[in-house]
Amino acid sequence: MAAFVAAAPRLPRSLRFALRELRGARRGFGVFLGCLVLGVMAIAGIGSFAGALTQGLEREGRAILGGDAAFTLVQREASADERAVLESAGTLGTTALLRVMARTAGGDAALAEVKAVDGRYPLVGQVTLSPPAPLADVLGEKGGFYGAAADPVLLGRLGLKVGDRLLLGDAMVEVRAVLDSEPDKLSSGIGFGARLLVSQGVLSQTRLIQPGSLVRWSYRVVLADPSPTALTAFMDATRERFGAAGFEMRTRDGATPQLARNVRRISQFLALVALTALMVGGVGVANAVSSHLAAKREVIATLKAVGATRRDIFFTYAAEIGLIAALGIGIGLVLGAALPFAASAAIGALVPFPLEPRIDPAALALAALYGVLVSALFSLLPLARAQQARVSALFRDGIGEPAVKIGLGTFLAVAGVGAALVVLAMATSEDRRAAAVFLAAAALVFLLLRGVAAGLMALARRAPRPKDAMVRLALTNVYRPGALTPSVVLSLGLGLSLMVGIALIDASLNRELAGPMRQAAPSFFFVDVPSGEEPEFRAFLAATAPGAEVKAVPMLRGRITRVKDTPAEEVKPRADAAWVLQSDRGISSAAQVPEGSRVVAGQWWTGDETEPLVSFDAELAKGLGLALGDHVTVNVLGRPITARIANLREVKWERLGINFVMVFSPATFAGAPHTVLATLTFPDGGDTAREVALLKAVAGRFPAITTVRVKETLEEAQRMLDNLSLGIRAASLVTLITSVLVLAGALAAGREGRIYDAVILKTLGATRGRLMFAYALEYAGLGLATALVAVAAGSLAAFAVVTQVMDIGFSFSLPAAVGAVIGALVVTMGVGLAGTLRALSVPPARVLRHL
Repeated sequence: MAAFVAAAPRLPRSLRFALRELRGARRGFGVFLGCLVLGVMAIAGIGSFAGALTQGLEREGRAILGGDAAFTLVQREASADERAVLESAGTLGTTALLRVMARTAGGDAALAEVKAVDGRYPLVGQVTLSPPAPLADVLGEKGGFYGAAADPVLLGRLGLKVGDRLLLGDAMVEVRAVLDSEPDKLSSGIGFGARLLVSQGVLSQTRLIQPGSLVRWSYRVVLADPSPTALTAFMDATRERFGAAGFEMRTRDGATPQLARNVRRISQFLALVALTALMVGGVGVANAVSSHLAAKREVIATLKAVGATRRDIFFTYAAEIGLIAALGIGIGLVLGAALPFAASAAIGALVPFPLEPRIDPAALALAALYGVLVSALFSLLPLARAQQARVSALFRDGIGEPAVKIGLGTFLAVAGVGAALVVLAMATSEDRRAAAVFLAAAALVFLLLRGVAAGLMALARRAPRPKDAMVRLALTNVYRPGALTPSVVLSLGLGLSLMVGIALIDASLNRELAGPMRQAAPSFFFVDVPSGEEPEFRAFLAATAPGAEVKAVPMLRGRITRVKDTPAEEVKPRADAAWVLQSDRGISSAAQVPEGSRVVAGQWWTGDETEPLVSFDAELAKGLGLALGDHVTVNVLGRPITARIANLREVKWERLGINFVMVFSPATFAGAPHTVLATLTFPDGGDTAREVALLKAVAGRFPAITTVRVKETLEEAQRMLDNLSLGIRAASLVTLITSVLVLAGALAAGREGRIYDAVILKTLGATRGRLMFAYALEYAGLGLATALVAVAAGSLAAFAVVTQVMDIGFSFSLPAAVGAVIGALVVTMGVGLAGTLRALSVPPARVLRHL
């Protein structure tokens, strides 16, 4: 400390003054610090937690992938030559993944994701079984039956236990263990059914694999030389060798690209929500800075009177505020950095992904930069007012800040900082389009609320004067100098608008899942219907479910390998269209426009064309940079097919009908082996008993056909939506808490004016109860007006997102609107009256002696 004091005289003059000013700045900056800490903590915590997930995925990449590299084919196995190339680099393991209707002897059936493995599985990591046993013993053939390890969810659905048997196609297998975990589960993605682990030896007995059957064959390689250089060389060689073969290729460095991408997108959306909280906190920063500088009016006047320049004043108080901001940002960074460690300790066992908590410098630097920019954005104007104020005005007694003119340079600086904030948010977003929409909506709501605050003050100023003195006081307080109106409307309005918007989006999605989507969706999807059995299957459905509507289309699987003349892996698609290139897609051919589609560009084919033509989803084509006349190359069954885009369609995906990103002209796949995708819709919507009975009947008669009950799928989607909404609401809650802090800070900033009012009115005979009534009326009016505006702004934002981005019907939620109104009244009146009580408790003598 002594060394610091000795060095202090050598510091710049503005910084020395700032350090001295800090001695008296202990009070009044609590809200300033609280707003910064909350916002920076949220951004740093979200970024650090996402980093922990990403780091965990990278650390466990080899085990998640099942090797150093993986090569996946759909609907066909690798040839002997292809296997030889892979095996030459190290140890090769093979798995096959397919959907199967698992059946019991009693006729119960459930969809299962069957993974058939070879004797080398797993090449990396361990399979955990209950009871513990060697995997080879569990899956091997004993007593004429192969064994299986089943997910407990599957056992629960079928009412089975270890030792029971179940049917897979024509094969009977014995459940010998419960499958607790498998090291490579994440690399398979999210499946419709629960996992059933079996030996590849049982596949031939099931008779489920027919030409065109949807089977994903995955070939994992553990390299003899696992170094990064050797891995790169191996992948370059195989890409050159297998470029046109249709392999999906991954390495341990990108074992789960879709999951990692989703983690980034969700975390960045939550970071934008947290940034909104920080921007709301910026209002508190501005209030705190203005209040502090107003309290320093005499000090500033004295400094200017003895020769301090405007530059000296600006840099002195800018340095002081900067030091306090640095403290708040530092505390927020420490708390945000600790979040992944706390989450790992608290819920690590419940998270189905590997967590690798660590200090994430990039996430912390980003949060710190946001904190610095927001602090500067909301501090520049108050600082400019302080340096511009005249000495004569500063020495006058009065409540509120003296009116001063702000120079063009200050406004340009504020605009520059705001632009830097927008550029930073855009540059760090996975989906820049979504980030732009979010930021634009936040800016519009911000401007709307500023306008509403100004309008309320103007209305109150022009309103007729009530006869009751307390009502007149409440009305006057709305527009008086230092009024709470701008702070309350802006801070609380932003927080409530965000909460209302999220609640209404959530309500619209829930209504769509429970209402129109469920009503318009078919009762069943039937996947992998053998094309040769389609007539028999249709006849069976007509007899088993009379009156039900059945639709069917041919289906294959294909992977886009080239977009125009560019290899798919080198294409830079829009973020919301990238998924089309990441794996194989379902494709079909049709003579007519598919139901639920509308041609928006080009012409549908006549059916006489011999050239391969394709119809592409219009929005996804735009995201991939495709237009009419462009060519795409799709690998189907090992053959590259190059087709010209003949037309673009608008597709109503939310109706869950049969539709595809790509629909080809009928001649494109003439003679190719394929399966049929069919739907069945009960005319009255069906009921659980009928649906379960039909599921059992189809599974028993056509064991090779995968039956997906749509209601179960929608229920799973509902659970996923609820979990995601919980995280978004938690991030939004930070915004609301920040709004309350800002409100408290604004109240504290205007405390001196309220003390003067209270003392004068009490001297003139007003009672404490009457004064409390006046202030309660003021706070209730502000809270109600803010809530109504927030409901309107949140509803408009939600309507735009739901109808334009999600393309579903908008549903207004009355409980969300009423909750916002009640919440605003409780917060404004509660916080306001709590602060007013302190003002009313000040002894009159302390004020009157200065009048």
